Amino acid sequence: MPPVDPSAHDRFFLSQRIRPMINQYEVSTLGPDGNSAGEPVCFVEQKRMKLKEDLRAFADDSKTSEVFRIKAQQVWDPRARYDVTDAGGQHLGQLAKVFGRSLLRSTWRIYDSAGNQVGWARERNLIVALVRRFIGFVPFIGGFADWLPIPYHFDYFAGDDRIGGLERILGVRDRYRLDVSGDAERAIDRRVVLALAVGMDALQAR
Repeated sequence: MPPVDPSAHDRFFLSQRIRPMINQYEVSTLGPDGNSAGEPVCFVEQKRMKLKEDLRAFADDSKTSEVFRIKAQQVWDPRARYDVTDAGGQHLGQLAKVFGRSLLRSTWRIYDSAGNQVGWARERNLIVALVRRFIGFVPFIGGFADWLPIPYHFDYFAGDDRIGGLERILGVRDRYRLDVSGDAERAIDRRVVLALAVGMDALQAR
């Protein structure tokens, strides 16, 4: 079990660790100031050079207790569908990138364990999304795009209702503030919410 049960919280703080050849993220509750880590929840690790994307969240660095896992359904899929499972392999939900809409600004659908869509997320600002894509193709500059002070914010929705969002905190490392307190009944499994937040950075090569 994680030190803090994510299902009991709505606000989180994500921070990418600086590691060569591997993506790692620390996930905590959001601190009282709204810009820093509170209590640790888990850390997520993605091995590079995998034919199928596979990210695993562990309670701590010992890696003895798994919290959830994100795994691609296929080796290559432009619609990018990922299963989210718990430590025992139980299906928690699914994440699916909306290919057509994501050409302009990244858009994801969120499904529950029964396959029902329970939410979706979209890059907040169309102009910023287009600028970010353009810079990525500029020679010499594109390789340093992640270091530029470009906002990378998403809004989360349940139907037409906004339930929260993911906001990048500018700095050397990728750090994010996640708030889904609009989902007051916690209809969306918080492990799936965290899986999407990490995936928006790791699976999109942020």
